[in-house]
Amino acid sequence: MTVEFTLNGRRVSAQADADATLYQMLRDLGISSVKCGCETTNCGLCTVHMDGRAVLSCSVPAPRCSGHEIVTLEGLEDRAKRLGECLADEGAEQCGFCAPGLMMNVLALAQENPHATDEELDAYLAGNLCRCSGYMSQRRAIRRYLNELCAQEVQP
Repeated sequence: MTVEFTLNGRRVSAQADADATLYQMLRDLGISSVKCGCETTNCGLCTVHMDGRAVLSCSVPAPRCSGHEIVTLEGLEDRAKRLGECLADEGAEQCGFCAPGLMMNVLALAQENPHATDEELDAYLAGNLCRCSGYMSQRRAIRRYLNELCAQEVQP
């Protein structure tokens, strides 16, 4: 079946089987930032934004995307650049495999609640698995990034 939607700001038309997932369709379209580590909605590696909200692309049927806006990390390079720098500065990107999904969730959180408490941050990111960092360096990097965003809000 043909699925027509907006991907990273441009209209696309893709062929997808009725039982295909958004994850599979994005990979078929050459989107490499979207990863899959579990196929059971437990790792967060496949996180993308659908109509501005973070979703797990392995759990979204591809046909459901018709008429919607899908944004991947490739579509958020400008916003993601500083977050990536914060992650690197804190040593939070050891292997980097989890980074795209984590970054997509952080960017969604930054839009929804840039003043998130540590408890809200932890709850928001609870579905993101990382086998390398132990999360503390990621939390420091995310806190730095969110604090910078909030500081920019008050500058004239």
